[in-house]
Amino acid sequence: MKVSTNLLAEVEININSSTAAVWHALTDPEKISKYMFGSRVESEWKEGSQIIWKGNFKGIAFRDKGVIVEMTPEKILRFTHYSPLSKLPDTPENYHIVTIELSGHQKCTNVKLTQDNNTTEESKSHAEENWSMMLEGLKKLLEEEKA
Repeated sequence: MKVSTNLLAEVEININSSTAAVWHALTDPEKISKYMFGSRVESEWKEGSQIIWKGNFKGIAFRDKGVIVEMTPEKILRFTHYSPLSKLPDTPENYHIVTIELSGHQKCTNVKLTQDNNTTEESKSHAEENWSMMLEGLKKLLEEEKA
């Protein structure tokens, strides 16, 4: 049986905040740690630069990594992503491409996140669940700051 690698995980949320504020929260390590499961993120935030997430998720230490593929401020952030917690070898075919697209105006931003290269419906569903939790945390952080 051939395993499909083209399952696309997709999540979307509207945040009552400007695209500038959402973009800042997506690229500021201090803010990221508040909504992304306590992750500490390291990156130069330039296309081609490495991005590393370190932390502890549900009692398990992790050190995920990737490279920023595309970065257009307040519009799109696209990066590769590999997690050793997947228990798959650290080889190019086991990386995902995560794309975060922003659209909207000064008062509300739509955030659409996709992750490719999910090999099963279960892995796709798991990715959607985790990214949904992250986006809900981002929304809560920004809307509370605004209040």
